[in-house]
Amino acid sequence: MAAQPPVLSASSGAGASRRRSFELFVTGGFSELELAAVTHTLSQANETLADQWFSWRYVSDAAGLVKGMSGMMVRAEPAIMNYGFSDVMIVVGGRQDDKPAWLARARAMQRQARLVVLLSDAATVYIKSTTQPVGGVTTHWRDIAALEESGYHPNLTTRFSENSDGIITAAGAGATAELVIGLIASELQAPHVAELGNRLLLHTIRKSDAEQPKDIADNEGLFDIHVTQAIRLMEDTIAEPMPMAELTAQVGLSTRHLERVFRKVFNDSPARFYKKLRAKRARTMIEETLMPMVDIAVATGFGSVNTLSKAVKDEYGMTPSKMRARRKISLLAFDEDQSAR
Repeated sequence: MAAQPPVLSASSGAGASRRRSFELFVTGGFSELELAAVTHTLSQANETLADQWFSWRYVSDAAGLVKGMSGMMVRAEPAIMNYGFSDVMIVVGGRQDDKPAWLARARAMQRQARLVVLLSDAATVYIKSTTQPVGGVTTHWRDIAALEESGYHPNLTTRFSENSDGIITAAGAGATAELVIGLIASELQAPHVAELGNRLLLHTIRKSDAEQPKDIADNEGLFDIHVTQAIRLMEDTIAEPMPMAELTAQVGLSTRHLERVFRKVFNDSPARFYKKLRAKRARTMIEETLMPMVDIAVATGFGSVNTLSKAVKDEYGMTPSKMRARRKISLLAFDEDQSAR
C-alpha cells in the first residue's frame, strides 16, 4: 500500500497539504549549483514524506538542450505563454540574460497569484528592469554593490530573500536549499522540516530575513578575531581607504604584529590585501555596470582612472577598458553561438 501523505492538524501551525508542482525555468549559463539544490531538496522532501508530494519539470523559452555555466546540459520543455502554469516557477538564469523571456511569464503567473522565485542572476535582472517594486528586493551580495552604484534602488536589501507582491527575489547559491525548504514548509510538519534539514546536512536553517554573509570577515570561524576585525574595517572603507596606522590602532595591534598575522594567514601584507579587496570591488563594477571609470575609481578609493587601471591590471592582467569591452561583446547573440562551437 502506498504511503499516505502527512495529515496536518490546526495545532501544527501549517496549512492544508496538497501536492505542488514546480517549473524550473532555465536560461543559458544557469547555475548548476542552484538547479541541483532545488531538485535535490524537493527529492529529499519526497523521501521524507515517503510519497511523491512535489513534482518538477524543466522549461525554457525554447525546447531542447540548455547549457549551464559549467557545461551541464538540461533538456527543457518550451514555456508556452499564458499556458500550462505550475504552482511555482523558479527561475535559474544566466549572467547575460539582459532581456529575459521568463519575465512576461512571471508577470502572468503573478496575476494568477502563483508564486515566482528568481534566484541570484535572475533576481539581478528583475531588479534592473523593475523601477518601483512593491516591497523589498534582493539578490546575491556580489551584485548588490554594483546595483547600488549604478541606479536608485531604495527597496534593495542584503537579506537572503524578499517577497515583492508574489515575486520572490533571492540570493540563491548556497542558500538555495534553505529557500526551497521555506517554500514547502507550510506543507510539512515540524518534524519533517527538521528531518529534511538533517538529510541535507544543514546545521541550521536560516530564515529569509537573515543577512547574507557577504564579506570575507563574516566567516568568523576561519580567522583570528584581530584578522576578522581588520578585514571588516577594510571592507567597510573601500571607498575611503584608511591609513594602515589608523587601521592597526583600531584593531588594537601594532603594525608589525598585524603584518606578521597577515603574512601567516594570507601570505600577503595588510596593505596589499586591502588593495586586492578594492581591485575586486572595482572589477565587479566594471563588468556589471556601465558606470564611468572615473566614478568607479572614486568608489573604490583609487582616486584616478590611471591608478585604477594599474591596480586592476596588476591584479587581473587586463585593463578596465578591456574588461568592459569583453562584457559588451558577450552580450551579442552571435558571439555566444561562436563560443558554443
